[in-house]
Amino acid sequence: MPVSGGEDPMSQVRQMLRELLVGRENAEGFFCLCVSVLGHNDTRTHFLPLIQLLATDHNRLHTTLTSIYLEYFSKDEDDELAVALALSLLEVKGQQQTNTKRSSGHGSSPQTERQRGPTQKQTDIKWSNVTQDVCASIATLTSNVNQTKDDVTVVECKVDQSEKPKRSKNRRQRRKGYGQQVVGVPRCPSAPPPVLLWFRRDLRLHDNPAVIGSLEAGGPVIPVFIWCPEEEEGPGVTVAMGGACKFWLHQALSCLSSALEHIGSHLVFLQPDEDREGIGSSLLALRSLVRETGAQTVLASALYEPWLRERDQVVVSALQKDRVEVNMVHSYCLRDPYTVTTEGVGLRGIGSVSHFMSCCQMNPGPGLGVPLDPPISLPSPSVWPRGCSLEGLGLARMPCRKDGTTIDWAANIRSSWDFSEEGAQSCLEAFLNDGVYRYEKESGRADAPNTSCLSPYLHFGQLSARWLLWDTKAARCRSPKFIRKLAWRDLAYWQLTLFPDLPWESLRPPYKALRWSNERGHLKAWQKGRTGYPLVDAAMRQLWLTGWMNNYMRRVVASFLIAYLHLPWQEGYRWFQDTLVDADVAIDAMMWQNGGMCGLDHWNFVMHPVDAAMTCDPYGSYVRKWCSELAVLPDDLIHKPWKCPASMLRRAGVVLGQSYPERVVTDLEERRSQSLQDVALVRRRFGEYVDPCSGCDLVPLPPRLVSEAMGLLSLCQGGMVNTGGQFLLPVITRMEFKHQSDDPDADAASNPYNAVLKGYVSRRRNETIAFLNQTDFTASVINEGAERRERQEQDQRRMEGLPRPLAVEQRGKRTPAAKDRFSTVPGRVATSHR
Repeated sequence: MPVSGGEDPMSQVRQMLRELLVGRENAEGFFCLCVSVLGHNDTRTHFLPLIQLLATDHNRLHTTLTSIYLEYFSKDEDDELAVALALSLLEVKGQQQTNTKRSSGHGSSPQTERQRGPTQKQTDIKWSNVTQDVCASIATLTSNVNQTKDDVTVVECKVDQSEKPKRSKNRRQRRKGYGQQVVGVPRCPSAPPPVLLWFRRDLRLHDNPAVIGSLEAGGPVIPVFIWCPEEEEGPGVTVAMGGACKFWLHQALSCLSSALEHIGSHLVFLQPDEDREGIGSSLLALRSLVRETGAQTVLASALYEPWLRERDQVVVSALQKDRVEVNMVHSYCLRDPYTVTTEGVGLRGIGSVSHFMSCCQMNPGPGLGVPLDPPISLPSPSVWPRGCSLEGLGLARMPCRKDGTTIDWAANIRSSWDFSEEGAQSCLEAFLNDGVYRYEKESGRADAPNTSCLSPYLHFGQLSARWLLWDTKAARCRSPKFIRKLAWRDLAYWQLTLFPDLPWESLRPPYKALRWSNERGHLKAWQKGRTGYPLVDAAMRQLWLTGWMNNYMRRVVASFLIAYLHLPWQEGYRWFQDTLVDADVAIDAMMWQNGGMCGLDHWNFVMHPVDAAMTCDPYGSYVRKWCSELAVLPDDLIHKPWKCPASMLRRAGVVLGQSYPERVVTDLEERRSQSLQDVALVRRRFGEYVDPCSGCDLVPLPPRLVSEAMGLLSLCQGGMVNTGGQFLLPVITRMEFKHQSDDPDADAASNPYNAVLKGYVSRRRNETIAFLNQTDFTASVINEGAERRERQEQDQRRMEGLPRPLAVEQRGKRTPAAKDRFSTVPGRVATSHR
């Protein structure tokens, strides 16, 4: 029994068992090492009791080792002798080659060949012939055990004199190679083939069904990431992967690779080679990987963009023809958008989150289930496939100046975020312990950390929507408004599946003819945060430096671009996609369509660039942080520096037009009036897309919704029906647009449905008016009930011939805590008639 260094053999075996459990060795390599350390007889006696402890916590590994043990010791004596002879011959041959190299340096010289003599050469030829015969018998024996060619490792047995020995010389080399198979020993026929775990936008180990599914497959897991930017973009101008998104993806992949290495695995990066047409595809990379590794299963999380879903369908169909099983697991959204239907709900109110939630409730899909724990370890293959480096993907490539220096535009993004999966969990925990208590009423505050900042982690799948929902519902303080945001996210993907051209084409046909401004200087000023309006400039500077801004500020800058600068919403969408670290095609497209007056759900508000600050930045802290040149101005004037006295600007060191830019537009009311007039003109011009009864805009329905509305899902393939015409549906339309259509030349101030928000002061006024209206409504209902009972009593008295009761005149009373004239209660309601 070979023992190295006088160490106890069982101690060596236990050490190798630890290597096996942490993933540095595979099952076949561990068994071969046990045979070499313990010997044949001791392995037969002690191996099964040694691995018995694995039966409870590592049942799959215990089953694999047991099958290898039974496979090995089921051979007869002739088979064992042939294997032992082959191993000994290869070891002797390796020692002879090593001795030859030591004596001759890097190669054998002619003089050394002459010294060996003909006898030694004949002996080498004889040993080589014997080795080939024995290895041929081993290959025949292996083929008899299992006829499946894919499950048997082909062993190259021809040993040339000039060839280096392939067998590792010591345990350190074997451990470094992650348990590669020993040459000369056939691979166990019962060992399962590798499983390809295709990471896309699920860069996490927590609650990842694809990762758990790869473990359940039972074979070695090969995590792989394929970068193919041409496939991400889609057919139109989507800007699916802008500069900020690519940088975040680079950092997230680095963190995921470290996390996989921590559990004994490794992330393989691939960039597909170009085909004959000069285009690389994920299918080519997967096919090459399947040929290299022999994998028979591919698992990935499903993506819902129509062009990516079509790509995945092509990949699944092609690999299934190659006899490779492909499973696309749903985990990116709470609800698969392709399973949401309007049956039982109808199409009224489509585009709103309330309608979408009703559709999900009336047509429930499979349950969400419980979030999954991360794996402790991943089984590794014997040989890792070849791949490129993370830097080779070019995701975080920085531009260079003419002098060769690098422009590190992502320095602030790098210092502002934690890109790891642990960073996502910490961010969620911090929000649930603090910000969630203020989210319901103050989520729009830009000067306070009241939002979760979880959107980039959700976009790249570093935090699953199911995990977020469970933790939010289990928190001490629940926020229905925050939970509703997850429904908004699923609604965006549902709209994208219905309208694949959502990122670049207006859904409402009349609004395609709107007169947009072509002033490129206004667009540049908006992008760089130099519009002259501090709130807008602060938000755009935060976006450029950190790659993020909260939802309220996104609406502020979008309203300014569309309603006041008259620039097309597509420009804002493209800029957001390039600069946001959480740039999501579905969410951004839906937001900009609604803000651009052409989505399914019109915004019923317009953010004023000055008055909106009363809500989100009442004390100017946000502006002082991002527009430091205005930091000295007082709170009541920091959002409108053009109204500051010259002496105040001089003391603050502010020179409008130099240290801080002048306003790009000055008359905001005129710009708003022009925007409303343009909308009224296009609605009149395209009257066929306006409902004459309700005044709402009409939108062409996609065939999928037509099929659902007509109840023909079971009669047509894939829920599609050929209508032979165009079905139009009235959708939500802003009231001020309906009123403006009656008088297109009226200004915005005269419109009774003016949608401009005024901030906290006006919000208090509106809440008071709403409360008083509700009070008046309640009082009127009570009054109507009393009058109805009075009429019934009078009719009853008249039928019985009784005289009418005397009317009791009472003065109006005031409630004890009344402070205004609206709390006066009508006298005839104060007392009931009996």
